Amino acid sequence: MLKFLHPARKPEVNLRRRDSVTALKNRIAIIGSGLAGSLLGIYLAKKNFQVEMFERRPDMRETEIGGGRSINLALSVRGIHALEEVGVAEKIMRIAISMRGRMIHPLSGDLVFQRYGKDESEVIYATSRSELNKALMTAAEKNKNLHINFSMRCTGMDFETGDVKFVNDTTGEESAFQFRTVIGTDGSASAIRSEMVEKGISQFTLDSLDYGYKELTIPPGPNGKHSIERNALHIWPRKTFMLIALPNLDGSFTCTFFFPHKGEESFESLNSEEKVKSFFTEYFPDATALIPDLTKEFFSNPTGSMVTVKGSPWRVEGKVLLLGDAAHAIVPFFGQGMNCAFEDCTHINRLIQRQMSYGRTPEKIDWKEVFEGFEKTRVKDTNAIADLAVENFVEMRDYVAQPKFQLKKKVERALEEQYPGLFVPKYTMVTFRRIPYSVAYSRGMIQEKILDELCQHITRPEDVDLRKADLLISKELDYIE
Repeated sequence: MLKFLHPARKPEVNLRRRDSVTALKNRIAIIGSGLAGSLLGIYLAKKNFQVEMFERRPDMRETEIGGGRSINLALSVRGIHALEEVGVAEKIMRIAISMRGRMIHPLSGDLVFQRYGKDESEVIYATSRSELNKALMTAAEKNKNLHINFSMRCTGMDFETGDVKFVNDTTGEESAFQFRTVIGTDGSASAIRSEMVEKGISQFTLDSLDYGYKELTIPPGPNGKHSIERNALHIWPRKTFMLIALPNLDGSFTCTFFFPHKGEESFESLNSEEKVKSFFTEYFPDATALIPDLTKEFFSNPTGSMVTVKGSPWRVEGKVLLLGDAAHAIVPFFGQGMNCAFEDCTHINRLIQRQMSYGRTPEKIDWKEVFEGFEKTRVKDTNAIADLAVENFVEMRDYVAQPKFQLKKKVERALEEQYPGLFVPKYTMVTFRRIPYSVAYSRGMIQEKILDELCQHITRPEDVDLRKADLLISKELDYIE
């Protein structure tokens, strides 16, 4: 039988600090203690909010969670800024490895390195999703006013009463708790979002990519050293599919193979060890030589799916808000899913801080104002990065190994040096600046047209018509900070 918890009734599960009606009534519930949920919990706890977090999985710091779906993460400026704001960046950077650029592995075997930024200050950082999540949960729990409840799977919510429903996946017990404010950070399959859609409050689209992914491993080389370049994101682009590899601290690389679900060349067609070995030897010979457990991992690791989630509203008055992947999941090809979710937390923190600067205490925060302000400023930007991520998939898979693309990248870098603050590469705007994603998207389109025109009849970057470049750039672009 489903048990409901209202402010005047004592909880029947082990929730801490439940000694008063007021404490319960003013507690904030965060559904999901993944990356976004844990970071948001730290932000709120540091502002003296009472925070109760609910996580469907067991505590990953104590229980081995099934692997094979990790897709290592690329931490960049937006995410680092959020970590700095809550004082955990230094600790997180100890488990991160800098990546200065893309190392392209063409079939010819001649490696090509493409730097991400203009110098050593513009790099991204590879980090393990699970290790980062563990570190953030530990940092969150250091706040006495925050508690994480594990193995508590959210199954829905009553938006009228504020009752959030759960099933304890360890005991099978059902329960419900009532909160004044609920924030859903429960990922792309969000139960809170599903309830909002079912009740007709919101409309969302879930656009599944026709591609899946499979995790593979390049183990550490001799003496625990990395067997290929450590400080790079490795890409094997093959037009309709690709393999990537990100470095780990132990000398290994986590590889991710992106491939169509169905078709002549697809996960569906690679249905035997012989076919897998033959395929990888043909298309990724240098990588295959470094993956000793190729067929074992290929058939034992799950095939992941990728989805873009768009829609609105993300809120129910001042009661409920969706944040991170629950509101706007994106495919991983710009390395911005985590960074975008962390930036969500930064925006929420800024809106709360604005009210606190007027003298409001945590109990007096106008959550409706916060949620409205958040949604108003973020929807256009999260839609923009969703589109940019899909575009970057095509770029990584199809174009990075092509001479014309490599020429454009060199010209782009030259224009950045020639017109600082005026011509800023799209990748730089997204990854090394904190300007709105929507601005990066619109400026990126303009700059792409300029590059196409300037590179139309040349084969070397030094042959660019600088007079034409000056006219196009001064006409089309304004300075950005």
